[in-house]
Amino acid sequence: MNIFEALRHDHDKQRKLVDALIQTHGDTDERHTLMDQLKTELKEHAKFEERYFYNPLMLDDLTHEKSRHSVAEHHEIDELIEDLEVTEMSSPAWLVTAKKLHHLVHHHLSEEEHEVFQLAGKALTEEQKESLAKQYNDAMH
Repeated sequence: MNIFEALRHDHDKQRKLVDALIQTHGDTDERHTLMDQLKTELKEHAKFEERYFYNPLMLDDLTHEKSRHSVAEHHEIDELIEDLEVTEMSSPAWLVTAKKLHHLVHHHLSEEEHEVFQLAGKALTEEQKESLAKQYNDAMH
């Protein structure tokens, strides 16, 4: 497995969770559970993706700028999650913010997979791609 396959596997999980989250209604157990799962998944993924994918890419001129942009989007996602945590789950504002999060997560994952992965494919050796996948997967699971 290479780093792109490892990341895409977790991206698919995040898409399913964020899609399910915006289908929920009110202050329900389902909404709480999905929110907790999504928050944990996004937080852990961002931490290890930055460590085992973006840190090496920051060192390469080809991928430096895209890496900085993606890490900045991780912070925007964190801010939206913080907003959700301080907003009453049954309020209309909660769903508005959840939909912003949904949009940003989909945008971010798509941009990573279609732009960053292409550049990273040129910047990383085959050996690095496999070694980074192992480190990432060991940290995540």
